[in-house]
Amino acid sequence: MAPDPTPPADARETLRTETRTAGGNQRRPGRRRRIGWPAVLTGLAVLCVLTVTATVLRANGTLDAIEDANVQTSDAESVTLGYFGNLTHGPALAGVEKGYFEEALGDTELKTQVFSTGPTTIEAMNSGEVDIAFMGPNPAINSFVQSGGESVTIVAGATSGGAQFVVSDDVSGEDDLAGRTFATPDFGGTQDVALRVWLEEQGYEVDTGSPDSVSITPMPSGQALQTFRQGSIDGFWGPQPWVTRMQQEEGGKVLVDERDLWPDGRYPTTVLAVRTEFLKEHPQTVEKLLNGMEDSVEYLNTAETTEAVETLNDGLEGAQTEPLEPETIEASLEAMEWTTDPMESAYPTLLENGVKAGTTEDASLDGFVDDTYLNTVREQRGLDPVGGDAAAAAVPSSSGTRKEAA
Repeated sequence: MAPDPTPPADARETLRTETRTAGGNQRRPGRRRRIGWPAVLTGLAVLCVLTVTATVLRANGTLDAIEDANVQTSDAESVTLGYFGNLTHGPALAGVEKGYFEEALGDTELKTQVFSTGPTTIEAMNSGEVDIAFMGPNPAINSFVQSGGESVTIVAGATSGGAQFVVSDDVSGEDDLAGRTFATPDFGGTQDVALRVWLEEQGYEVDTGSPDSVSITPMPSGQALQTFRQGSIDGFWGPQPWVTRMQQEEGGKVLVDERDLWPDGRYPTTVLAVRTEFLKEHPQTVEKLLNGMEDSVEYLNTAETTEAVETLNDGLEGAQTEPLEPETIEASLEAMEWTTDPMESAYPTLLENGVKAGTTEDASLDGFVDDTYLNTVREQRGLDPVGGDAAAAAVPSSSGTRKEAA
């Protein structure tokens, strides 16, 4: 009897497995090769197109905008506001003292923290300890550049002017600075950068140790006043009220008023910066606080001098800074302008100065200033929008002459 040509079931299964693996079965493996490779090539082509498209969208900001749009926003339960006990932070002092911020924030709890330097403020913001802060523009620029544009966003201005270079009465002028020691509030701060660039333009080397070199010792403004009083430094490039106190109490004289280095005497001394992450998550809270900011600036610009002086003094005490004589505050106010305009066109020059001073690197400032939230608030209040301040676009000159930016 002839053997059964049909193999057992287990043998058939083994045969099918081996045939698939070897590729000898043309019915199944053959079809996979004919259909699979075109599909793989098509998939790769689609992937390349998507990759290129994503790259283009990322480059022009569209993808970032889409991602930002997908962020769930809400009112923050609390917001921590940082500021200094300086008169150049007047809108912060008045806003906290008069309750403008607290009232504007509504159910959002307002917490405050007082600082003495910009770099320490930035450190607190980077750690998430502070959400919004008043500071000089250069520390904010430094942070923005170092983070690749991810750390902070400027949403408003606060003060223009108020910074001066005060020297002891034995300094005869710009040609009598070699071998002397001067102070600034902090290394890389706005006044520190201004002094370093100005000295370079006068032909001085800084901190080289040579007899013709000029030394710069950063220190908090209050300490600078004491050190100036002791005769350990020859001058201070810093903010109000400290420079006025050095004049009134210690016989110092103004060698340079920084307003003279900018067109029309306008430049940002204090700005309002927000942690970019906080801004994306809680834009409603930022807009509310900007309403309080507008209230504070309006108050300072319209209140009687005696009332404003009293409010600012109370604000200084609240910031754990000693109160001042009314005449000291009044003299300081003459050197300043309160404004929510961030003066965006000044920042390329401020960045360039930071690069010259060796405190930052050159980089794009795209996205550093965003005045859309402020302008939304201003529109609701019937105020003109800010932005495009052409007056601040010129490059400051150390001689006080105004030269247009190239």
